Amino acid sequence: MSDVQSFSDLRQKTQKDLFKKANVVGVGVGYKEVKGAKTSDLALKVLVQDKVPPSALSAKDAVPAKVDGMVTDVLAVGKVTAFQNHKARHRPAMPGISIGHYAITAGTFGAVVRDAQSNQRLILSNNHVLANSNSADKGDSILQPGRADGGKDPQDRIADLERFVRIRFIGEDDNGGSKCPIARFFSSLLNTLSAITGSKTRLVPISGQDVPNLVDAAVAKPVNDDIISDEILEIGVVQGTAEAVLGLKVRKSGRTTGYTEGEVNALDASIKVGYGNQTALFEQQILTNDMSDPGDSGSLIVDEQNHAVGLLFAGSTTVTVINPISAVLSALNITI
Repeated sequence: MSDVQSFSDLRQKTQKDLFKKANVVGVGVGYKEVKGAKTSDLALKVLVQDKVPPSALSAKDAVPAKVDGMVTDVLAVGKVTAFQNHKARHRPAMPGISIGHYAITAGTFGAVVRDAQSNQRLILSNNHVLANSNSADKGDSILQPGRADGGKDPQDRIADLERFVRIRFIGEDDNGGSKCPIARFFSSLLNTLSAITGSKTRLVPISGQDVPNLVDAAVAKPVNDDIISDEILEIGVVQGTAEAVLGLKVRKSGRTTGYTEGEVNALDASIKVGYGNQTALFEQQILTNDMSDPGDSGSLIVDEQNHAVGLLFAGSTTVTVINPISAVLSALNITI
């Protein structure tokens, strides 16, 4: 068995010619692999972006089995890119990075979309990222990076909240109040008595009715058009939309876990999602395997052709929950 130095000398001698071959992106020294199993034999490791059948390669682009009598081993490594910090400050800012309402920690800049009427470019993310789970007002500052990643107002203000779809929590009506008139009456009466007696205790009526939601979504208007970029970090430009189907391979770029891939494993799901001490019921949702962590909320989910499939907003240690993109676009009156 030849030593590492001998192969290293060979690497220096031959890499210039090997780099001239199509698909070759690197050369190194390592143990040869046979059918996925590592052997104890050293080899000149020729790194290619993708493995291509020999019949599809010209003679000049084929990697020989041996170079100067020493064994080669072709290893597919995919497209190699420099890792970028999804939590850093970026100007222009692009989808896939940290963003958030000034009062929250941080979420993800999902995509650049357009207002269906004015054609104005807007930033798409979740309600709970851009609108602080219904607590924000139009015009509130949106920071990039989000506050948890060092963002400060006003120096990191990138946009102003434009509009959001209100999240309806279990036990509330569309305006955030209790749905039960009897509960409202008695809680109001008891709260008045508490105020008269000087007590600080207040009652919040709870209803057992589940009010369904379709999306957790919001848009913000950038402070100027040049401050944002359409290209999603590590993914590229969105190429329209597509409906989710079972088994569909999908991917995303998010603030916390960066680029991840997954697969659609459930459609038309009804699921209860926790927001702190409140819970909301969502219907017609898409579920994938676990491909996200807290802070990835707002990430755009795309298929392998970069068609937008949905908007990530929740998850657990086993699933990721996604709003269908058609529902998001319709609810916010936007296009992508």
